[in-house]
Amino acid sequence: MADPAPGKTKIVLEDVHKSFGSKVVLDGIDLEIREGESLAVIGGSGTGKSVLLKHVIGLLRPDSGRVEVDGVDLAGLSYREIARFRRRFGMAFQEGALFDSMTVAENVAFPLVRERGHTKAEIRDRVAECLEEVGLTDAAGKMPSELSGGMRRRVGFARAVAAKPDILLFDEPTTGLDPVTKETIDTLIVELSERLGSTTVTISHDMVSVFRIADRIAMLYDGKLIAVAPPAEFRQSTDPRVRGFLRADNQPATV
Repeated sequence: MADPAPGKTKIVLEDVHKSFGSKVVLDGIDLEIREGESLAVIGGSGTGKSVLLKHVIGLLRPDSGRVEVDGVDLAGLSYREIARFRRRFGMAFQEGALFDSMTVAENVAFPLVRERGHTKAEIRDRVAECLEEVGLTDAAGKMPSELSGGMRRRVGFARAVAAKPDILLFDEPTTGLDPVTKETIDTLIVELSERLGSTTVTISHDMVSVFRIADRIAMLYDGKLIAVAPPAEFRQSTDPRVRGFLRADNQPATV
């Protein structure tokens, strides 16, 4: 992907702590995500990847610490303000998370209808444009149940970019897909991010995909970020926890 703009910061997490009961999930997270970069957050199951993502979008608030997006402290926003602010984000969930009772076109149109201020013609044209971007022009009238897993993910991507957000969030976008479809999805993530010029955060444990899409990789372990580095540097890490994760995912040890 293109190099991120130097010196600019889009998202800041500063000493973020989050626990659920006695379970510490995030334990002092410090992270800056620069404008226009693609960051992949990795780690084993239960390490807090999705919890971190929910803090970025304001679905969760830290027990202590701060989450800022373009200088706005999300904890200082009211429920109505955070809902309005969240329109700047486009999020693609695991398995696509489509509305089963809606057609593909209606699913993609959903954020535009909710946003209001768009005419029916504008929504129709934007939906067609988004479906063309993900290679599903002929699927507009289909129901989610008629689609393959990879197609559902692509519809989810089309919905995520429909309102032209400047921040894209992907939650385990390639889980359960075959290698060929994974490569298609990875290519699509890169293309959509570059086309929008968006800042992109992807939660994943699939290192093959991560190395394809990320400008930097951040690894969570026991609630802490133990490594944040570009892919080539990440591969060369001597941290045994990083090495163990790469070996478990059958990644080569050298570039």
